[in-house]
Amino acid sequence: MNGLLKTTIAGSLPKPLWLAEPLQLWPKWHFEGEALLQAQHDATALAIREQERAGIDIVSDGEQARQHFVTSFLEGLEGVDGANKKSVLLRDRYEGLVPVVKGPLARRKPVFVDIARFAREQTSRQLKFTLPGPLTLVDSLFDEFYHDREKLAHEFAVILNAEAREIAARGIDVIQFDEPAFNIEKLFDDVAKWGVSTLEHAAAGLSCKTAVHICYGYGIKPNIDWKRSLGQEWRQYEKIFPLIASSPLTQVSLECHNSKVPIELLELLSSKELLVGSIDVASEIIETPEEVAKTIRKALKYANPEKVFPCTNCGMAPLQREVAYAKLRSLTAGAAIVRRDFE
Repeated sequence: MNGLLKTTIAGSLPKPLWLAEPLQLWPKWHFEGEALLQAQHDATALAIREQERAGIDIVSDGEQARQHFVTSFLEGLEGVDGANKKSVLLRDRYEGLVPVVKGPLARRKPVFVDIARFAREQTSRQLKFTLPGPLTLVDSLFDEFYHDREKLAHEFAVILNAEAREIAARGIDVIQFDEPAFNIEKLFDDVAKWGVSTLEHAAAGLSCKTAVHICYGYGIKPNIDWKRSLGQEWRQYEKIFPLIASSPLTQVSLECHNSKVPIELLELLSSKELLVGSIDVASEIIETPEEVAKTIRKALKYANPEKVFPCTNCGMAPLQREVAYAKLRSLTAGAAIVRRDFE
């Protein structure tokens, strides 16, 4: 039973003050050129050490080398102008300055492979690496070239698959594709028509486990306000889980703690490993281990314990560092409480 309820995180962690601006989704770097690369490596090593100290079983690079989980990938591609950004409505709720697609997309060189290799060298624990999913990429840019969202998503799927294969070859245990756009009601038709299929293409043929992360967003005001508008039950997952259930993806990362998601919806994913969000990233209140344990036990009423991995609800990039790591310590302590139920 010692292998039960292995803990992990959704992906991002706050950056050190010496690396970038704090509490920002698009923080400004404090270095340039080779000095920035070295600082990002140092921050990655530190993030992994802190996760290990907190007791996290399946660690992440903390996305320390990315300014933003989507735009940093986009800016690594040919055909994308990251210098002259334009404003778009992201996730149907807040404005953001995003890169512009100016010409045919191409991946002439790896984007994140080097940092994945470096992260792998830093730990003997299982390591997860995250990439944005095709639909979320399409929803996070200004397109001046393709003018066809489905075609653009297919282009991204090919590029993501090439990147993911090289990352997996570095010894990564899990590659997770982040698709918060799957939870946007106006995009449900896109999810059904081509969102899931392009995600499957992005994950095809990988030598490691594959995951999709679908959440209700970072703990920023537009996301919090949106959640308040969703009523007493958040049933977005009910629309998309059946589509995911029939896919070959191994894991689904979802939001549970302090959410209004009907927990019984987990039954729609009975064939999947579930990364059960047991830490609220939209609050700086640090959960007690007992609160974490309560969320995990709720999930276990509808999921096989061998398939449950306690996790954070979403990325933690905008949080205070001391708060984020205190939350991780509570996550591991809460999982330990529930493990004792099986002794």
